[in-house]
Amino acid sequence: MPTPKSTFPVARSWPAYNVGMNVTLPVFREPSSVEKIFNRLFGFLVGLGLGFSYNYLLEVRGRKTGKIYSTPIDLLEMNGKKYLVAPRGRTHWVRNAEAAGEVTLKKGSKRQKVRLRPIPDADKPLILKAYLDTFKREVQRYFPIPAGSPVEEFEPLAGSYPAFELLAD
Repeated sequence: MPTPKSTFPVARSWPAYNVGMNVTLPVFREPSSVEKIFNRLFGFLVGLGLGFSYNYLLEVRGRKTGKIYSTPIDLLEMNGKKYLVAPRGRTHWVRNAEAAGEVTLKKGSKRQKVRLRPIPDADKPLILKAYLDTFKREVQRYFPIPAGSPVEEFEPLAGSYPAFELLAD
């Protein structure tokens, strides 16, 4: 069964930039085998406490199994608030987090349980821009517009990228 896609108008065109992403975005972009291996290895290292200050291991309870799943994430801090953005769309961690309403951020021996507040699409463009501009090296391939684009170009993309504000438990 094909992955459902959401369509959006392209805000501007540029030659050969993320060709194939400029018409539709899948609701969920499955990681490649290499990306899955990298995520496991990097997640292990972040779980040990290694990585940049914004790298955390996100742990969330599975909505069907109740099992704890983990994945490495880049945490955006902006205006004194913390945000999670899912550059691959409605991934399993997003669906599990929505069902649970909370996640745990782990780095080394430190764990912090946080509640999630979904960001409405109307409020996402500024957060998406900041996320892409901050983590360009890691996530540019998941966005059909380049880092540094004006905030207006993120408006038609907002529905394709789940985002959450983290609230202290």
